[in-house]
Amino acid sequence: AESSPAVPSMARLPGWALPWLLLFWLLPAAEPVAVMSVDVGSESMKIAIVKPGVPMEIVLNKESRRKTPVAVSLKENERLFGDSALGMSIRTPRVAFRYFQDLLGKRIDNPHVALYRSRFPEHELVKDETRQTVIFKLSPTIQYSPEEMLGMVLNYSRGLAEEFAEQPIKDAVITVPAYFNQAERRAVLHAARMADLKVLQLINDNTAVALNYGVFRRKDINATAQNIMFYDMGAGSTVCTIVTYQTVKTKDSGTQPQLQIQGIGFDRTLGGLEMELRLRDYLAKLFNEQHPSKDVRKNPRAMAKLLKEANRLKTVLSANADHVAQIEGLLDDIDFKAKVSRQEFEDLCSDLFKRVPGPVQQALSSAEMNMDGIDQVILVGGATRVPKVQEVLLKAVGKEELGKNINADEAAAMGAVYQAAALSKAFKVKPFIVRDAAVFPIQVEFTREVEEEDKSKSLKHNKRILFQRMAPYPQRKVITFNRYTDDFEFYVNYGDLTFLNQDDLRVFGSLNLTTVRLKGVGDSFKKHSDYESKGIKAHFNMDDSGVLSLDRVESVFETLVEDKLEEESTLTSKQEESLAETGKEEQGENAMPLKKVAESEDLFPCLRTYFVLQGSKENRETAKEEEPSKSSSDSTATKTEEEKIKVPKKQKLVHEITMELDVNDVPDLVEDELKSSMKKLQDLTIRDLEKQEREKSANSLESFIFETQDKLYQEEYQFVSTEEQREEISKKLNEASSWMEEEGYAAATKELKDKLSELKKLCRNLFFRVEERRKWPERLAALESLLNHSTIFLRGARMIPESDQIFTEVELSTLEKAINETTIWKNETLAEQNKLTPTEKPVLLSKDIEFKIAALDREVQYLLNKAKFAKPKPKREKNATKTDSGKNTTAAPETENTIPPTEGKQEEDIDPAKEPPTAEKAAIDDKPGSDSGG
Repeated sequence: AESSPAVPSMARLPGWALPWLLLFWLLPAAEPVAVMSVDVGSESMKIAIVKPGVPMEIVLNKESRRKTPVAVSLKENERLFGDSALGMSIRTPRVAFRYFQDLLGKRIDNPHVALYRSRFPEHELVKDETRQTVIFKLSPTIQYSPEEMLGMVLNYSRGLAEEFAEQPIKDAVITVPAYFNQAERRAVLHAARMADLKVLQLINDNTAVALNYGVFRRKDINATAQNIMFYDMGAGSTVCTIVTYQTVKTKDSGTQPQLQIQGIGFDRTLGGLEMELRLRDYLAKLFNEQHPSKDVRKNPRAMAKLLKEANRLKTVLSANADHVAQIEGLLDDIDFKAKVSRQEFEDLCSDLFKRVPGPVQQALSSAEMNMDGIDQVILVGGATRVPKVQEVLLKAVGKEELGKNINADEAAAMGAVYQAAALSKAFKVKPFIVRDAAVFPIQVEFTREVEEEDKSKSLKHNKRILFQRMAPYPQRKVITFNRYTDDFEFYVNYGDLTFLNQDDLRVFGSLNLTTVRLKGVGDSFKKHSDYESKGIKAHFNMDDSGVLSLDRVESVFETLVEDKLEEESTLTSKQEESLAETGKEEQGENAMPLKKVAESEDLFPCLRTYFVLQGSKENRETAKEEEPSKSSSDSTATKTEEEKIKVPKKQKLVHEITMELDVNDVPDLVEDELKSSMKKLQDLTIRDLEKQEREKSANSLESFIFETQDKLYQEEYQFVSTEEQREEISKKLNEASSWMEEEGYAAATKELKDKLSELKKLCRNLFFRVEERRKWPERLAALESLLNHSTIFLRGARMIPESDQIFTEVELSTLEKAINETTIWKNETLAEQNKLTPTEKPVLLSKDIEFKIAALDREVQYLLNKAKFAKPKPKREKNATKTDSGKNTTAAPETENTIPPTEGKQEEDIDPAKEPPTAEKAAIDDKPGSDSGG
C-alpha cells in the first residue's frame, strides 16, 4: 500500500488486504460512500462491499451465509427471497421463480424459452405483445417480466449490502456472463434501473475472476507475459477464458499491471443444473419403478423435492463413491429411498462430460494460441468440483495438474467490488489495467448506387467492420460515408458468427441490431454548397459495460479562408496545433466538435453552427512531397520562411445530422414502461416493509402480554404491587390476548402499536418501582465507597505541612462541603424512603444517586489532577547561600498556577535517603485514584 495519506481504521484491515489495496476516504464522514458488487449467478448470488475501514468483504445474508439463492417467491400478499423463496419452491413451486436470467433479452420464440418451459413446466410463460418477449403470468392481473424479476433480486441484494454496511448504497458493479449479447446486457441495465441502482459497470464474470486473481498477485506480474486459462463451470453455463498478465507503461501512473482477455469459449447450457436435472429424472424413474401405480413426474411439488435432493446428491457424490438418496413423504405420504453410485451419475451425464473440452478449443481458437502457450489452468465455479469434469478437462489441456488456488465461489464478486472501488470517486485503489474483449464482432452495412462500366447504375451492398471479434473495449469508432449527398440509412449488425454452432445461433437471436435512418443530409449539402464535403461521420461507442451506442452523426465540410491579421494567424496556428484533425477518426478516436471553444474565441461570428479551426494538413503534406530534397539546414530555413508567409487556412464546419434508430434485436423498454416497472417494484417494496412493520408490532405486543403475565407471579413484582393493582393489569392483559386471537390477525399496524402503548402505560409504575429497587444496592454502594474515599483524601490533604501544601483552603473547603451535603442528602432520603411502603412511588431515585456521585467525584478528580501535575517545591540545601535561599523562598506564592512537570523530572529534587516519607505524604499516596467514584 502507498505510504500516505493514512487509511482510516487501518487496524481493522485484514492482513491480506494491505499489500495491494489502499482505500482513501475522500468524502466527508456524513456522506455514504460504500460501493457494492453483485455476482448474479444462475443458481446463487454473492454480494461484496467496500466501505471506509473495510476494504473488501463478502456480505452475509440474514441466515449468515456468504451466498444467497437467486430465487423469488411471489404470492398474492407475500414476497420472499433467497432461502425462504427456495423453501417455497418445494411447498408451492408455481409461485417460486428461479433461473430466470436465461430469459433476459430473448423473444418468445427463442429455443431457450422452450428449454425453460420443459425444465419448469409449473410456470406459465406468455408473450409480451409489445416487445415479443417473455412474461411470467401468475394470475389474470399479476404478471412480471424477467427484467422485473431480476430487478427485485438486485433490490434485495442492495438491502442486504446496506444492512451489512450500515449505510445507504447506490453504486454497484454487476457481473454478467461473457457471452451475453447486446440485448441481454441492455436487459440487465434495465433491471438495475428498476432497482434504482446506479450501475458503474457491467463486468464480465470471467474478467472479474481474472481481476481478482491478478490483484492478489501483483508482485508476480512483470514485463514477461503470463498466459492463464480460467475454466469456469457454474450452475447454468461454462466459460473458458485465456488472460494475459504483464506490466505496461502508462502516461499517468508509470508502470502498472495489466490483464488482457485474449480468448473466450463458452457453452450456454453446460453446467451443474443440467447434471442435477438428469439426476432428478433418474430418481423419478427409480421411484416409479418402486411404485408402478404412481407417476411422480406429474406432481410438481414432488419433482421440486427430487431436484433439491439431486442437488445434495451431486455434491455428496463428488467426495464419495456412492450415497443413499432419501425423501420423506415424497408423494402421497410415501417415503423414497434409493442408493446411487458415482458411476451411475457419470453414466447419466456422459454426453455432458464430452462437451467439457469444447470451450477450451473455442478459447484457444479465438486467441489464436495453443496449449503450449498456456502457463496454468485454473478452475472456477461450483460444478468444477465434480471429479469427472476435472478428469476430462485435465486430459483435454494436457497439463500435469489443474490450479485450485482461487475461491471458486467468491472470486467474481471480489474482483467486481475491486473494480467498483476503482470506479468510485470515494476511493482510490492501486491501478490495475483491465482490457476486456468483445466476444461477438459488429459491423456496419449499407447500400449505395454505383455506376458500372457501361454507365448503367446498380446497387452495391457494403460492409465495414466496426469491432472485430475479441476487439478490446471500451473503445470509440468512427465510420465515414463519403459518397452520400442525400438522406440515407445504414444497418448495425453482428459480423461473422460462423464460430458458433447452429444451436448457439438459434439461441443468439436476431443478427440485426439497429437500423439507422439519417435525415437532414441533403439539407446540409444545400446549406453549405460552397464548402468541400469530408463525408458523413457516424460516431460509435462501446462503453465499459460492452454496450454499443451511436453517439452522433455529423456532416463535415471544409473550405479555405484567408488570414487577415497577424494576430489572427497566430491564434489560428495555436488552434491548428491543438485541434487539427489527426486522421484518427477513422481508426476509432473520439473527434468531438469543440463548440464551446469556437464560440468563446468568437473567431467567426457569422457562422451560427458550431465549428473548429482546422489546419491545412493536406496542403502541408502536398507541399512536402513537391519540395525537392534539401539539406537539414535548408529545410529549417524553408520552414521558418513558410511560417512568416500567410497561408490560407482550412475552416472545418460540422453539421449535426438527425438520426432515427430502430432496434431490431429486442426492443428496449420505453421510458413510460421503465417508470411503470419501477413503481411496481417500489410498491412491492413498500408493501413488504409495511408487512414487516406490522409483524414486528404484532410480535412485540404478543411478547409484552406473555412476559408481563409471567412477571405478575414473580416475587419482586408482587412485593411492590397490591393485589388490586395486579388484578387490574391481569384483566387488561387477558383482554388484549383475547383481542389478538380474535381480531388481531387483521388489525392494522397503528392499532397494534396503540394497544401496546396502552398496556405499557398501565404497567409503567409497576415496572418503575421494580427497576428502581434493582438499581439501589449497586448505586448506594458506589456512593458510600466514594464518600469514604473522599473523606480519607480530605483528611490526608489537610495534614500536609504548610510548606508543602499544594491545595488552597477554598478548594479543601469546597470538597468538605460537598462531602457533608452528600452525606446529609443520603441519610435524609433513605430515612424518608424507609417510611414509605414498597407499593408507593419511591423518593430515592437511582438517577439522583448517580447525579450525587458525579458531582462529588468531579470535586475529587479536580484535586487529584492538580496533585498529579503540581511542581514540587525545591528543598533548602545546607550549603545554599543566603542569596540562593532568598530566591528559593520567594520563588512563588502558595496559590501559584501549577505547571505539569517535565516527564521523568517530577521527583528529581527529593532525596529519599535524606527525607523519608511523612505521614501526610503517605496519606496522599494512598488517596483514591480516578476509580474512586465507584
